[in-house]
Amino acid sequence: MSLRQITDHAGEWLRGSGPQSDIVISSRVRLARNLAGYPFVNRADETQLREVHQRCRQQITDAGLVSEIIWVNLRGSDPLDRQLLVERHLISRQHARSKGSAPAVAICPDETFSIMINEEDHLRIQVLRSGMQLREAFDHVNRVDDALEERLPFAYSRKFGYLTACPTNVGTGIRVSVMLHLPALKMTGEIEKVKRATRDMHLAVRGMFGEGSDAHGDLYQISNQSTLGRSEAEILADFQSTVVPQIIAYEQQARNALMRQRPAVLEDKIWRAWALLTNARMIGSDEVLSLLSHVRLGINLGRIQTVDISVVNELLLLTQSAHLQRYVGSELDQAARREARASLIRKRLLPT
Repeated sequence: MSLRQITDHAGEWLRGSGPQSDIVISSRVRLARNLAGYPFVNRADETQLREVHQRCRQQITDAGLVSEIIWVNLRGSDPLDRQLLVERHLISRQHARSKGSAPAVAICPDETFSIMINEEDHLRIQVLRSGMQLREAFDHVNRVDDALEERLPFAYSRKFGYLTACPTNVGTGIRVSVMLHLPALKMTGEIEKVKRATRDMHLAVRGMFGEGSDAHGDLYQISNQSTLGRSEAEILADFQSTVVPQIIAYEQQARNALMRQRPAVLEDKIWRAWALLTNARMIGSDEVLSLLSHVRLGINLGRIQTVDISVVNELLLLTQSAHLQRYVGSELDQAARREARASLIRKRLLPT
């Protein structure tokens, strides 16, 4: 299977089929690992990075994690393909910008997991699930980690745990994160309180594409900031039992308050977004996320009943720049992308 064959549908994180997926878009668990005997990526030379690449590729292939793996060498690959992988959350922005000789990614064809090679660490193993499925994601990433640790010597200290390039990852090397759709909290002006509360709990609050991105489309990524001194079970339990349930409750309360106290405001947001999406001839990439957010809320609240939520979820991805150009089949300037985006949306929301 080639990379081009996975671009015409939403990835695992946007399937919308998991528990509580009206608010919890996706769950992700990521592990940072490094090979013993090699410097970290930022200190390694080109020869060492190529050796890491070759060893990891061989052992990932031989481990038999899945029947087939899509392997993408990022050096020399099409910039549009790298951006597409970022949009699908299969690699990070930092990885896409790597200029060394050996950055790569191994992708499971159903996109439930990917393994970044020579990003900030030698290995970044991540599992994605739609909806609130942190336990399932953790169990899966654990199996992948165990299989690779039988074949690769990971850098480990009895005192500190797994050794990583960034001190905040030292210990378990785990990052637990959820992508949340919080339009009602934004409409009621309560989102800043939630962001402050999560930061007080030493959690990172970021936008749709992680570090350095803005929360367009009312999509917020919340993750733990440190791992040292805490077990994987403790970090996971915090998210499952405290952090995510509380934010879900706040969003549900805000939705109920809008329906009860400000129904006209709510209806106007939803139907104004629907009108623009189904009639506009040109739409920008940031604007489309905001409009799709309100339509998605309208579907979840039963206001819009002519479109399935899966269609909107797919549009959140397919209207992004790289996906849009792959969908059209050619590179487009900004004006042409705006026009193509509007046309694609009309076709998906108003099928003949």
